[in-house]
Amino acid sequence: MKEREEIYELLCAEISERRQKLDTESSDILTMLLLARDEAGEGMSDIELRDELMTLLLAGHETTATALAWAFYWIHHQPEICHKLLQELATLGDAPDPMTVIKLPYMNAVCSETLRIYPVLELASPREAKSPITIMGQTYPPGIILTPCIYLTHHREDLYPEPKKFKPERFLERQYSAYEFLPFGGSNRRCIGAAFAMFDMKLVLATILRNYNLVLVEKQPIKTERRAVTLAPAGGVKMVMTGKRMQVETKSPSVATV
Repeated sequence: MKEREEIYELLCAEISERRQKLDTESSDILTMLLLARDEAGEGMSDIELRDELMTLLLAGHETTATALAWAFYWIHHQPEICHKLLQELATLGDAPDPMTVIKLPYMNAVCSETLRIYPVLELASPREAKSPITIMGQTYPPGIILTPCIYLTHHREDLYPEPKKFKPERFLERQYSAYEFLPFGGSNRRCIGAAFAMFDMKLVLATILRNYNLVLVEKQPIKTERRAVTLAPAGGVKMVMTGKRMQVETKSPSVATV
């Protein structure tokens, strides 16, 4: 509780400072929240803003870490993917700009396919039908709760041929709509941290892949397990760091679980 109060103080100080020096041309999350208005034209209170920022910080921690664990698994389970990523990263030079990294097409495809095959959350936010609605021939009455299943959507054969295979190229070959690819949910309940999570994933992957050689400890496929509401790799993803890229290998490999 003490640590939570310290975080609250830091966030509230940031909110107060930003209110005094609000740049309406900025596109960062806090500015957008400060500029947001409800139907009555009212903005958010400091407490509401603080809670939104806490959600962004905390809800985006385990979920992004889980997605990264899956990404490292698939990238090294299929070495040709790692090779293609390294080739793409090599085009950026020694000190790539983060904004350039996040725009790399194959990097984006790998992250998207990671979130497709094993979305961190199986379900999107539930909706209550306000009027009769028909979906694929089935009619639902008002008052019924409908919950979109992200996992099942991402494994539809008609949308994603060979859905059990990890194929980043599918995201280079076509553009999927918000009703076909929805790892962060959709509509006005879409995860507020979606852009931040993708930014985070790409920078972490690029930084580690550019600097270290990693190999999987176990060759067999990793199973999924439920961790509260998330889908995570059972037992984590055990990897060995065999050395730094473009440098002499370390004498004793270190083992880490991501």
